[in-house]
Amino acid sequence: MRLGLDFDNTIVSYDALFHKVALEGGLIPADLAPTKLKVRDYLRSQGREQTWIEMQGYVYGARMAEAEMYPGVERFLQWTRSLVLPISIISHKTRHPFAGPKYDLHEASRAWVAQRLRDAQGPLVDPAAVFFELTKDEKFKRIHALQCEAFVDDLPEILLAPQFPTATAAILFDPDDHHAGEKLPRLRHWDELKPLIEEQWRRKH
Repeated sequence: MRLGLDFDNTIVSYDALFHKVALEGGLIPADLAPTKLKVRDYLRSQGREQTWIEMQGYVYGARMAEAEMYPGVERFLQWTRSLVLPISIISHKTRHPFAGPKYDLHEASRAWVAQRLRDAQGPLVDPAAVFFELTKDEKFKRIHALQCEAFVDDLPEILLAPQFPTATAAILFDPDDHHAGEKLPRLRHWDELKPLIEEQWRRKH
């Protein structure tokens, strides 16, 4: 069994970092709720779509090292490592931002993985099993090629896409109930993933 995991907004939470960067730039009121979506929506309401686009490149590039992982990620990956359950991170993102300085977004993400997804015993995910694809189609092909039996993503449009491998169980990570109407197995916290995977793993071993 191999489990596939998305990266941005699934393993990594950007809420606090986007709020911090926006405050540093004096772009939002101090009492705005500290979430990525609230920052985005506020900037758009002020006619600052370009600012939002450039901020994304800055956060995912220059400030990536400050991003936090969602609660429970480390605990879950330590458990999968103890079982020797193969994990692959499969994400899609452009190499460089759409606007602003040409940060290498893939390199920034790989550096984050190397620094943050490890503990005293070593890496929590095999570095060779981390893939940052350039397009959604390449992401789907990678999931299929690795024969992931389940895949966790925060985007319903990925999990419900016609190209998503039919042999892969789709699991939606939705901690803030943005997609309550979707007919997909949903996680609100990473601790909920263990029992979903554990039963399948025990049946195979």
